[in-house]
Amino acid sequence: MKRFVPFPLLALALFAMWILLTGFSPGHVLLGALVALIVSRSMLSLQVEPPRVRIGWAVVRLSGIVLADIVRSNIAVAKIILVNPPDRHSDFIELPTQLRSPYALAVLALIITATPGSLWVQHDANRHVILIHVLDLVDEAEWTELIRDRYERLLMEIFE
Repeated sequence: MKRFVPFPLLALALFAMWILLTGFSPGHVLLGALVALIVSRSMLSLQVEPPRVRIGWAVVRLSGIVLADIVRSNIAVAKIILVNPPDRHSDFIELPTQLRSPYALAVLALIITATPGSLWVQHDANRHVILIHVLDLVDEAEWTELIRDRYERLLMEIFE
């Protein structure tokens, strides 16, 4: 069975999403199953390596920090939108990173993008630099320090 469906959870998730988006009919069930099988088999060509994750207090601390930062950023962005202070401006920053694990980089991308007011734009794998758009950029060094101290250090502890 593993040979026919190498990534069963991915196939099941794709099939379920297909049915939820298109509706339940015999044609859609057949087409959704076909798409799920083809896509899950095509993942074999990517040669995905399994992640090395250390589950521990770092995961709990990172989750708490991210949750608090998302709430805090929602409030800050709401103030910017509603009050619109004139001395605020948005800009791009280049952030050098020490993360090498693709899984840690993916989680950092999710954290930055899920936090209102910031957006992961690009990752230069050769220079190990991340391009981030910030809605309210006051000090670039502060943003670099914030991401390095709050997220990158914990992600390195979890994934590397």
